[in-house]
Amino acid sequence: MSLFQYRLPEVHNMLNNKEISVSELTEESLSAIAERDARVHAFLTLNEEGARAAARSLDDKLASGAARGLLFGLPAGIKDNISTKGLRTTCASQFLTNFQPVYDATVADKLRQADAVTIGKLNMDEFAMGGSNENSSFGPVRNPWDLERVPGGSSGGSAAAVAAGEVFFALGSDTGGSIRQPASYCGVVGLKPTYGLVSRYGLVAFASSLDQIGPITRNVEDSAYVLQAIAGYDAKDSTSAKVDIPDYLSSLTGDVSGLRIAVPKEYLGEGVDASVREPVLAALKVLESLGATWDEVSLPHTEYAVATYYLLASSEASSNLARFDGVRYGVRADDGSGLLDLYHNSRSLGFGPEVKRRIMLGTYALSSGYYDAYYLKAQKVRTLIKQDFDEIFQKYDVVIGPTAPTTAFKLGSQTEDPLTMYLNDILTIPVSLAGIPAVSVPCGFAEGLPVGLQIIGKEFDESTVLRVAHAFEQNTDHHKQRPQL
Repeated sequence: MSLFQYRLPEVHNMLNNKEISVSELTEESLSAIAERDARVHAFLTLNEEGARAAARSLDDKLASGAARGLLFGLPAGIKDNISTKGLRTTCASQFLTNFQPVYDATVADKLRQADAVTIGKLNMDEFAMGGSNENSSFGPVRNPWDLERVPGGSSGGSAAAVAAGEVFFALGSDTGGSIRQPASYCGVVGLKPTYGLVSRYGLVAFASSLDQIGPITRNVEDSAYVLQAIAGYDAKDSTSAKVDIPDYLSSLTGDVSGLRIAVPKEYLGEGVDASVREPVLAALKVLESLGATWDEVSLPHTEYAVATYYLLASSEASSNLARFDGVRYGVRADDGSGLLDLYHNSRSLGFGPEVKRRIMLGTYALSSGYYDAYYLKAQKVRTLIKQDFDEIFQKYDVVIGPTAPTTAFKLGSQTEDPLTMYLNDILTIPVSLAGIPAVSVPCGFAEGLPVGLQIIGKEFDESTVLRVAHAFEQNTDHHKQRPQL
């Protein structure tokens, strides 16, 4: 049995009892990657030497009896848009193919302080732009449940690495669903925290008002551990929230008696496959049996969420990616007779088709004469979407529905139709626009492929979200199923 099948407290007990060592955990991770990753392609950069050195240091720490961090000895993967000092960070783009940061992101530093072992950097859609991981300039990640299908995106490498048993947990980033949707497709747990709960310092920006870092794990308890380690105010991040961080682990009581659940009719209506709807309704019955109640409600502005998101996210991307110009770092085209030619040729060479598409869309939306008609109107609709959730949360504790409208689709089946691809995020985007927390947990299977249940909570109420997810998980066994690679 793989050591990665155990829960985090069980692994720590084995470490404390000297049944295993951190070096053995690290070697198991590296061996699993060597055995499986040629098929899955979750990793872009391995940190073999650094991981082994860190493991030896932690073994010495264990032997000395020194205080140990919350994630002591656990092999972890980090999405490749999170800065890691001295370890290649590419954003899965040719523009940054050899870029080595000179500083750590705050979350990378917090993982080290918590005594986790960084195994390497994980594949993703280029600059986090995509929902299938087919936009990586280094080739797509494959879903461990079916290697002919996508793992979801943009954190597809993070979800696939955890599902394939290559690392104990991974960090991803979520802009419009990029943690939750791949977690759903790969049958793992993916948590998008409230905007501002986890520092974005060192995260390569796609859409600054939406991006948020979060954990992808095998189970809800592990997710609570990782969130506990990475949450908190950071003076280096101007959007970081000064809020008290509760003990998330103490919220995992299994008690949902009296819980009030809202189920938006828009989340179970047209466009949602019956094979997805049925496991979600079955999950609601499980929660009902535990003492919760649920009602159908409406989030009337949901239908405008996708258009709103792609206008806002693309506009922010147009601004954020202006720094990639061939002058300061990254790819630099050799030809050209002047500065404008240098910009044009470097960006043409470095950026892939989806990144160019979104930059063009965003630049158009921000341009003179169109700003009020598109960007400003999208901001107003974003406010209406948030107000929908605010109104619901006056009467209900959580909102529940599917994470994605379908299970994982086949590689290449939607690459020629970007609009259809964009619609795959229709159930996760409203949450991101509202800046509230949500988690995706496995709730069943459809034709052998995982289905995710999305549990959405009030702002900074991750404790309730995790409590509901944990209660459901403890009364089902979907999270125990593993792909047979």
